[in-house]
Amino acid sequence: MKRAVIGLVFLAVVAAIVVAAAWPRAEFVPASSSQAWAATPDNLARGAYLARAGDCMACHTARGGLPYAGGRALATPFGTVYAPNITPDAQTGIGAWSADDFWHALHNGIAPGGRLLYPAFPYPNMTKVTRADADALYAYLRSLAPARQPNRLHDLRFPYDRQIVLAGWRLLYFKPGVYAPQPARGADWNRGAYLVEGLGHCAACHSPRNGLGATGARLSGGQIPAIGWYAPALDADNEAGLGNWEQAHIVQLLRTGVAPRGAVFGPMAEVVGQSLQYLTEADAGAMAAYLKSLPGATEPRRPAAPPEENVMKAGRQLYEHACADCHGADGRGTRIAGQPAYPPLAGNGALTMADPVNAIRIVLNGGFPPATAGNPRPFGMPPYSVQLNDAEVAAVVTYVRNSWGNAAPAVTPPEVNRWRAVPLD
Repeated sequence: MKRAVIGLVFLAVVAAIVVAAAWPRAEFVPASSSQAWAATPDNLARGAYLARAGDCMACHTARGGLPYAGGRALATPFGTVYAPNITPDAQTGIGAWSADDFWHALHNGIAPGGRLLYPAFPYPNMTKVTRADADALYAYLRSLAPARQPNRLHDLRFPYDRQIVLAGWRLLYFKPGVYAPQPARGADWNRGAYLVEGLGHCAACHSPRNGLGATGARLSGGQIPAIGWYAPALDADNEAGLGNWEQAHIVQLLRTGVAPRGAVFGPMAEVVGQSLQYLTEADAGAMAAYLKSLPGATEPRRPAAPPEENVMKAGRQLYEHACADCHGADGRGTRIAGQPAYPPLAGNGALTMADPVNAIRIVLNGGFPPATAGNPRPFGMPPYSVQLNDAEVAAVVTYVRNSWGNAAPAVTPPEVNRWRAVPLD
């Protein structure tokens, strides 16, 4: 009995040491002064711009809900996370938070009282945000109308709902640190890197994740968990990679949602509509310059086997009947008044990715690019889920993926069926 007690005490001591080692240490950067978060016109304007650039409203606003009042469900492979209220309500929002509290949440992923935040809130990216920008963002959020809306508890499976498990995850995959400019690069490149890697948190979608949800190779493409879209690689010439785009066309895509080389749909349309269209020309240009500079993968892409002739014939007939009027018989898209209207399919890297999910879902569900200041009345794609069966959708997607110089694996009816009933969000 005595030995058993000693053994239990020993195990408890070891567990305590492990917990102490795993529990995160916060990195603190002081504010320049209390004026850094004062409600001055300059701070509020700067904070409002940063909130747009970081697309904070997208996650912190439920569909049809009050802005920034939280409640939006974020599906993950580990359960559902609900975005919190970040209005300045003292009871249910961040009204009782100090500027230092806000900094710790943004930079360290730690809420007041020491509670660890789940990385569905992208603090692994937001940690790169400077203290000055964090303070301006805090000033802006404090200026919003308070919304009394209690936060919902996350619905996560065991053991992912345990703080000690989250602490272990952070020990493995998270290290706080403000973005460090690279002196050898120019000011534009560093600004672009800061926006892409930090405030814009592009890697949260455009990077692969391992089994524990940690991002891998940066911006090399990844599935967006649970909602069934694929965020393509942005590095060099991979997938929808931007290395061979003209920089002006990348800027146009970011700020309007359409460009001569393609258009945005699905989750990216929301990002452009709520966030990127509000970037200054300089910031969008800086992001474009940074993205064009990213190195690509070293492994060559394996050539796809040619699709079956009967599938291509069926796909061509469907395309000529339903698609050619907008996208052109030659797949080069349509321009109206000199501006892109319907995107080109020939040479469109977004269509020829190894994973065809985006092309399948656009054919099934249709969609619109976002309405933006630069493209206020976008031309849309009608849904064909009712008119076409799985084999027909597979045939037409296979056809556009293997015509006009495109080459990609054929799509099968079971692949189409997999995504037919998946909700858009």
